[in-house]
Amino acid sequence: MMTHPLLPKLRQLRLSGMLETLDLRAAQAIERQLAPVEFLALLLDDELERRNQSRLARRLAQSGCDGQKDLAHFDFAAAPGVNRTLIQDLSTCTFITRHENILLCGPTGVGKSHLANGLGMEALKREFRVLSYSVHHLLKNLHATQASGGHTRLWSKILKADLLILDDFGLYPLTPQAAQNMYEIISERYERASIIVTSNRAFEEWAEVFGNDLLASAALDRLTHHTHTLTIRGSSYRQRQRRKEEHGTSPALPAESES
Repeated sequence: MMTHPLLPKLRQLRLSGMLETLDLRAAQAIERQLAPVEFLALLLDDELERRNQSRLARRLAQSGCDGQKDLAHFDFAAAPGVNRTLIQDLSTCTFITRHENILLCGPTGVGKSHLANGLGMEALKREFRVLSYSVHHLLKNLHATQASGGHTRLWSKILKADLLILDDFGLYPLTPQAAQNMYEIISERYERASIIVTSNRAFEEWAEVFGNDLLASAALDRLTHHTHTLTIRGSSYRQRQRRKEEHGTSPALPAESES
């Protein structure tokens, strides 16, 4: 394939990827007696698809999302507490253009992280800028970059993302500086860009996590002003999996790997 006579010209035009399907499309054109324009249209469609997939791969690598955990692989049957209609509506990503937020609440292991990641994947497919972090790691990185000089660059990424996914809020208590950073993230993105937060903490427990009643109240006020709240009830998939394994049965695919 690399010795194809058209390769130098395709390279010059930055269309060398077209060689991947050129022979196949040529054979199809002969078999189906396609007109030259139809043959060219097939090749151009292939090239557009390759470029779209390449852009998606780059955005995915930069986002922090897990490409294996999309909505197509979420087992709604194993998570009856999930409002499937709402998730399907949110997957259109119109909430991002309206600068709305999503709160996914519920106990550990019910699918919150998978759903958040899946919605992030839908946003990436629509060419939105997505950034996904666990709350603990994001706040830890913000603290670390204050000394290394990358603080401004990381803040810029956080604020410029069309969708920011904050996973596992409340898993660890926040230090005073981390609480201030968390509030500033929510405040700066308020009515400017969307946030998805997953948490196993009830709203009334946020003050305990923040360690500051005033900051917690102000953060919740902004975060919940334009928000879709989904509270998922049920038992942990991992616990159900463990019980099934103990009884020698095979469980369905998991809804998420953490939170």
